[in-house]
Amino acid sequence: MGKDWDQHVLEAEQLARSDGFEQLRDEIVRLARPRPDDVVVDVGAGTGLLTLALAPRVARVLAIDISAAMLDYLEMKTEAADLDNVQTALANAVDLPLEDGSASLVVSNYCYHHLSDDDKERAIVDVFRVLRPGGRIVVGDMMFRVEMADRRSRHVIASKVRAFLRRGPAGLLRLLKNALRLLLGRWEQPADAKWWRRALERAGSTDIRIRLLEHEGGIISARRAVPTRREQRRRRPRISRGTANLLASTDRSPQRILASDSSEVPAV
Repeated sequence: MGKDWDQHVLEAEQLARSDGFEQLRDEIVRLARPRPDDVVVDVGAGTGLLTLALAPRVARVLAIDISAAMLDYLEMKTEAADLDNVQTALANAVDLPLEDGSASLVVSNYCYHHLSDDDKERAIVDVFRVLRPGGRIVVGDMMFRVEMADRRSRHVIASKVRAFLRRGPAGLLRLLKNALRLLLGRWEQPADAKWWRRALERAGSTDIRIRLLEHEGGIISARRAVPTRREQRRRRPRISRGTANLLASTDRSPQRILASDSSEVPAV
């Protein structure tokens, strides 16, 4: 059974106010380069760390989360800040409630590591579905592997263990709980930089940039590729020579259809 995020609103808000998360937020916003005409999607918005930072700078923000309680709390904060360009939607990251090409910027902070690799990839594909050509994605998240297959992952996990042990008995208990969750397959499932780059390339992104931070996290930025003129021509519907001749013989060529005010079909 997944985590009941409705029970963790205050915990999420306290975490969002920590120095580390506020610094990560500022860096995500800087890399996003928000514009006044941007339509933004905040995936896994939580209590609004990114939403509230971006809303004053863009046209509209859609904050998406799987927790109704988180979104209720976010709405209270937007009302207090007198922000009228924020909407919320109860939805998950792998099935965004938006039309194709409806967003110019997608952001997320510490959301995707809660998904399996398969679901992360599905979520990325859906992000690029809703992004316009040239649209941007900026994601902050855990960026290592619990399997400790590389030096960075081993360093991150060793640092986490030392941090728990410095907390004394309470930290040791938390460490044991996390170890049990890991053994049961219930711990977070972060991906490393190599995985993110491959997934973004498969989804059709360009200008991929990945910055690993000193702690467990990293920031990814990329764009949805803009089709070349040749690719755009390939996507246009083609009319066969036979169809063109038939249209011409019946005086129903595209030019004639557009010019005519009559819906009657002329006799052949």
